Parts: sequence; structure tokens; C-alpha cells
Amino acid sequence: MGKTALIVIDMINTYDHADAGRLIPSAESVVPVVSALLERARRRDVPVIYVNDNFGEWRSHHGELLDKALAGPHARLVEPLLPDDSSLFVVKARHSVFFETPLGYLLNQQGIDRLVLCGQVTEQCILYSSLDAHIRHLDVTVPRDAVAHIHADLADAALRMMERNMGARVCDSDELWK
Repeated sequence: MGKTALIVIDMINTYDHADAGRLIPSAESVVPVVSALLERARRRDVPVIYVNDNFGEWRSHHGELLDKALAGPHARLVEPLLPDDSSLFVVKARHSVFFETPLGYLLNQQGIDRLVLCGQVTEQCILYSSLDAHIRHLDVTVPRDAVAHIHADLADAALRMMERNMGARVCDSDELWK
């Protein structure tokens, strides 16, 4: 039996993109939930891995992405979710946390076979990451109150797909690490 990691997807964000206006209200509702999950995971020594889009900034590393998000107008959505010294960080270029990233290798090296996916966007990056985890035979949990969406109807459909088609456990965040 392996161990679980909390995967925080795309929450280090400037919200400077076409769908930001639709995403921000949902992100505002999940930030306190993700913050609480981070606190509970860290108290229990659950590895925390941030996997974040590079937003086309190919010369950037995670520190620069974080600095840019904290300097932007939506820093309040990033500040409660800051990585700590034990957090790991993987930069991605596309929707899935696995697509052309070293995440699979990292999980294998750490003996991690169960993922809790939180962050954004439910109907995009969370869905695709869940599928890629499923095909890699990793167990996935998605706390529905810890994932932000652009389109609520598509997010609901994505959660149903993850549960039915990928065997993901979809639950409320307060069911984790009590």
C-alpha cells in the first residue's frame, strides 16, 4: 500500500486570461477550502505537490510564477495557498498534470499511488488529470468543494464522469484527513 499526495492544480494564477471573469467567483469559494486541505495535509505529513501552468512563460520557474501572481490584482486568491518549504512544484504546459511533466516519475519515486486533486478548472485540468491518473492505475479523490469551475454545468458533468468512468472518489473536503 502506497501513500497519498495532495495535488494543487493551477492555483498560482494571475487570472489574466479570457475565462477569468467566469472563474474568479468559483475560485474565491474554493480558496478557503483548499487552504484548509493544505493545513490538514501538512499536519499529517501528506506530501503536497503544486502542479501549475506556466502560462506560456517558458523561461519561468515556480518562484517567478508565484511572484507574478502575488504582484497581480488577484493576489488575495494566491496568498492563502502559498507553498511551504516542504512543498514540491511541477510546471506544466497543458491541461493534464501528467502531460510531458516529471510528475509520474516523482510519484513513483515517492511511493505515491493515491492522489487528492484540488484546484482549477474542474471541467478542464482536473478532469484531464483525473483521466491520466486513472490510466496510470492511481487512485483519485476529488473533493467537490475544493475545485473551481468556469461552467457549473460542465463541472458537474466532469465530476460525474470522474466518478463513473474513472473510478474517482468524489466527496466533500471535510471527509479528508479529519
